[in-house]
Amino acid sequence: MSLIISDECINCDVCEPECPNGAISQGDEIYVIDPSKCTECVGHYDTPQCVEVCPVDCIAKDAEHPENNDLLWAKYEKLTGNKRAG
Repeated sequence: MSLIISDECINCDVCEPECPNGAISQGDEIYVIDPSKCTECVGHYDTPQCVEVCPVDCIAKDAEHPENNDLLWAKYEKLTGNKRAG
C-alpha cells in the first residue's frame, strides 16, 4: 500500500528529496504523498526512505490504498520501465 503523511508533519523538508519516485510534494499545509507514485521504495530500497528520515514519525501505510508487494513491484516497473530482477 502506499504511504500517507499525517497532520503531525512539521514541514521539515527532509522526506521530499529522499523519494526516488517523486511521490512527495508540498501540500496546502503539510507534505503529501501521491499514491499513484508511491511504491514504498520497492525496487529502489529495502525500506521506505521517507520513513527512515522523518524526525517526527508521521508517515504510515495508507489504508485507503491497499497494495501487496506484487502490486508495488508492478507500479515500480510502470513508473521506471525497469523489470523486477530474478
